Amino acid sequence: MGEVPVYGKAIIVVSAIAILLICILVPMSFSYLEYYEYGFIRQKSTGTVVLDKVYTAGRLFTGPDFEFKVFPADAQQVELSDITVFTADKLEVGVTVYFQYFLRVEDLQLLHAAYDIYYEDLMKSSATDAVKGATTTFNTKQMITDRRVLEETLYTAVRERLGGTCCRKDCTAFVNACSVGCKPYSTCETVDKGLFADVKYFQLGNVAISNTVKERYMQSLILMEEAEAELLKQEAQVVRKNTTAIVQRTENEAEEILQQGTVEAAYIHSVANANYTAIIESARSEGLKAVFNRLGVSSQQYKSSFDYLRTLRGLTHVHLTVDFQQLIAGNFGSN
Repeated sequence: MGEVPVYGKAIIVVSAIAILLICILVPMSFSYLEYYEYGFIRQKSTGTVVLDKVYTAGRLFTGPDFEFKVFPADAQQVELSDITVFTADKLEVGVTVYFQYFLRVEDLQLLHAAYDIYYEDLMKSSATDAVKGATTTFNTKQMITDRRVLEETLYTAVRERLGGTCCRKDCTAFVNACSVGCKPYSTCETVDKGLFADVKYFQLGNVAISNTVKERYMQSLILMEEAEAELLKQEAQVVRKNTTAIVQRTENEAEEILQQGTVEAAYIHSVANANYTAIIESARSEGLKAVFNRLGVSSQQYKSSFDYLRTLRGLTHVHLTVDFQQLIAGNFGSN
């Protein structure tokens, strides 16, 4: 067999190198995104990131000098343990909260422009500030007994701090996607979008009160109860004084009414007696007049004597007798 010409060897070598490069570069030209990832195309040699489009899960032929700059598409778990907060009654309490947030795919360019990939610590610190600010409206007792209200309040504070006050494009995307009073999406500006994340879930953990705070809290409760007891005592004294005054006034009014009634009764009795006497005397006078007229008595002496005798007869302590100075015989009328 004859020898292979030199140029033939060169072609073979070049072809082999080309095939080798293809075998190496073609796999390197594909970039992958998992189902839980978002990505921007980034040039490896210069580090330049192309923000024109956000890519989701899949495989893309980007070329050997390009790759994906990855952001998480799934829930980001955050635990804020034992945050020191101050209640409305100026006591220190430890609060633990958990929440899960999602980066907004439509605002990923804004997130990248503002924070690049260094947003996680900012999310935590902002949420911590929101929790501290929201607890100042609760007193220590409410922190313990009103957990549901406390959790809702903290959730609202964290959600608005990380997600802003804008409504979502799709209000049915998740609960609170369009909370009460949110700003319509079409009118939202960058400053209204918070940190470009949706806090979809929130859980209130332990509310810890130190022994020192418990003692201070118990002392404050005791002082409050003592103050309330003293106030009730003072109110009771006022009520007793008012009641005594009312009783005295009522008794005085009753006594006054009784005396007035007695006077009026005596007056009515006197008037009745006077009227009674006047009526009797008038009737007696009319009766005597009729008797005298019937008997034909006209002498005033006889009239006076008759009236005198009639008056004596009406007295219970006077007894009338007849004294005959002479013996009278005969019949006094016939049977």
